Amino acid sequence: MSSAEPLLIAKGISKRFGGVAALQDVSFDVRPGEVHTLAGENGSGKSTLIKIITGVHAPDAGTIVFEDQTFESLTPRQAIALGIEVIFQDFSLFPNLSAAENIAISTHVAERRKVVRDVDSRRIAEEVVSRIGIRLDLDAAVEELSVADRQLTAICRALAQEARIIFMDEPTTALTRREVQALFRVVASLKERGVAFVFVSHKLDEVMQISERITVLRNGVVVANGDVKEFDRTALVRAMTGKPLTDTPPSDSVRADAAPILEVEGLTLAGHFADVSFAVRPGEVLGVTGLLGSGRTEIAESLFGITPADSGSVKIEGRPVRIRRVRDAVRAGIGYVPADRLTQGVFLDQSIARNIIAGSIDRLVGKLNLLRRSAASAIVSRGAKELRILMPSPEAPVRSLSGGNQQRVVLAKWLTRNPRILILNSPTVGVDVGSKHEILDMLRDKAGEGVAILVISDDVPELVAVCHRVLVVREGRVVDVLEGDRLDEDEIVKELVA
Repeated sequence: MSSAEPLLIAKGISKRFGGVAALQDVSFDVRPGEVHTLAGENGSGKSTLIKIITGVHAPDAGTIVFEDQTFESLTPRQAIALGIEVIFQDFSLFPNLSAAENIAISTHVAERRKVVRDVDSRRIAEEVVSRIGIRLDLDAAVEELSVADRQLTAICRALAQEARIIFMDEPTTALTRREVQALFRVVASLKERGVAFVFVSHKLDEVMQISERITVLRNGVVVANGDVKEFDRTALVRAMTGKPLTDTPPSDSVRADAAPILEVEGLTLAGHFADVSFAVRPGEVLGVTGLLGSGRTEIAESLFGITPADSGSVKIEGRPVRIRRVRDAVRAGIGYVPADRLTQGVFLDQSIARNIIAGSIDRLVGKLNLLRRSAASAIVSRGAKELRILMPSPEAPVRSLSGGNQQRVVLAKWLTRNPRILILNSPTVGVDVGSKHEILDMLRDKAGEGVAILVISDDVPELVAVCHRVLVVREGRVVDVLEGDRLDEDEIVKELVA
């Protein structure tokens, strides 16, 4: 069906915000039963194009053609009536409502129902779930569901409205490898029914796996488009960034005879992980991988004092340390970049400057508990320069930055403390390919300066690109250590699915 005539065509779309051209003469089409990836770095114009097609913004020029109807612009209600739906990265679900209520709510609104009965919500939800052949606990509150089941709930809500085109914005960011494959099976099933998908993702391996066609935007202009077979990873990266990006091997700065900076012995937290032991030397990047729920994140959070371990020992530079709270970890020279930067890593509505100095505030307070402004300003300047943070002003809110620059702010917050040990949980999740390469290069640089780095991730190419060794965690225990010739993508994937 993907070779059929386009279901939707955006012709010559242009859009300016103030003096900035977000889109310039962009044309884009979607065929029934295909997955068409919209690729590009943050700020390339992807979100603006989606918002124009779904009725959030009106274009300054161009038209939208849906089947035999031509529109100069759409309203959100018109887009939904045509069968155009968007599943945002945060899913936009009501956490306190059940899965069934979330699936049915758009239908109730469209039908202008004044009274909503649970039995009606249940009927609508059951019909959709049955149609696509998935299992979903319809009675559970969304806040109790796994991320994968929330994703399915959002898809079902779109299908309850008879969606014909579904835009999916970074749909796999928080999913495990198994969950991604399960989602792709659902997408494949819906494609057979003629449903089209527009896939937005920074994960290039997944883009190559699921897509039929790819359109690449850069600086608001279409720079490449065609069948997925016309692209390989290198060509796609070059189109997105305008330059070749090569994977640099891990730093060779680790001395085999160097004493470990961090030594962990028998670390245990009941119900999460048990008897975890490892060491990290100066300049070494140690990866920790495993499926969601394996205990990988809990190990990191215990080392940083968020959820202290029940037993076991930790030594830093040969000295025993007791980490019962975050303050203990910070004083011991540990920095931590969490996976969820939006809720744990940054203060979105506070300035970039305040976020950067948040990790060093104890060092910046002088007499009478007053902030030493010159010292704070120096830290902000150094952090912004070293991390290459693109910002209008240090006083701009973090919320105004792209995902990649938000992640750089989190890194700057800890790197300006000059930590001896840096723990990073999914350090490049949700950032574009150019920012990802730059962040990994920064980690290699810090390792070269002698910092011991712990990377928690299930991004297999990332682990291979930056780590000297990788610990595999399964059901709370370290079951293997991959290094040397065994540290490759196939071996890691084999361990993850074992």
